[in-house]
Amino acid sequence: MSSVEGCGPPPYPAAHALLSGRTAVVTAAAGTGIGGATARRFLEEGARVVLGDAHARRLTDTVAALAAEFGDHRVAGVPCDVTDEADVAALLDLAEERHGCLDVLVNNAGLGGTAELADMTDEQWEKVLGTTLTGTFRCTRAALRRMRASGTGGAIVNNASVLGWRAQRGQAHYAAAKAGVMALTRCAALEAAAYGVRVNAVSPSLAVHPHLARVTDPGLLDELAGREAFGRSAEPWEIANVIVFLAGDYASYMTGETVSVSSQRA
Repeated sequence: MSSVEGCGPPPYPAAHALLSGRTAVVTAAAGTGIGGATARRFLEEGARVVLGDAHARRLTDTVAALAAEFGDHRVAGVPCDVTDEADVAALLDLAEERHGCLDVLVNNAGLGGTAELADMTDEQWEKVLGTTLTGTFRCTRAALRRMRASGTGGAIVNNASVLGWRAQRGQAHYAAAKAGVMALTRCAALEAAAYGVRVNAVSPSLAVHPHLARVTDPGLLDELAGREAFGRSAEPWEIANVIVFLAGDYASYMTGETVSVSSQRA
């Protein structure tokens, strides 16, 4: 490995009230992954946050922990399967009912898996596309309708992946879904600009968290981390930092962009 072997992540950054007063919805926000890290960073930056997740028990635990730290007036959650339109509506309804507005949507929900294309079933393909791409479309559509009606603008940040650009064996369905998220981001941005809504995406390479580590071959994770310029995977909060940027005013002239959050080639 390179001379950066053993180099750990930088210190956790201090907050600067970058999202003070905003109401944000984050999907797949329970647990220790990018969604959970994003919810925490948003709260640290002053936002009111409504969390959605398909795992009800994990969501309840996450909301309780964050509410104890940041106040239950700033944290709420409701179970949400992004493949179910009624669930999506209930999630956005909760944000508007509690806080009177929806300023930011983070589409983090996605589903992966490994299967060689020749052996992949229709069900495997449709399950990944249904959650990762169609779920992002469904949440984006619902949020845009509300943001357009409110007339106050807003920001949408989608979670894509470097696999939307690169090839990896066994990832045809996931890569196709994430490439679709990038294309959806570009097209939605053009349509949303007329009513003051920005739509951007982040494209992480490798951000390891306990859930991913449980379901992924450790040898593969080590191999992928070894390809990174820093010789390590990203911390989920390092991805969340870029989501905070795209959701806030420092990115006011950015829309339709996909930002690679990676220490290897994009």
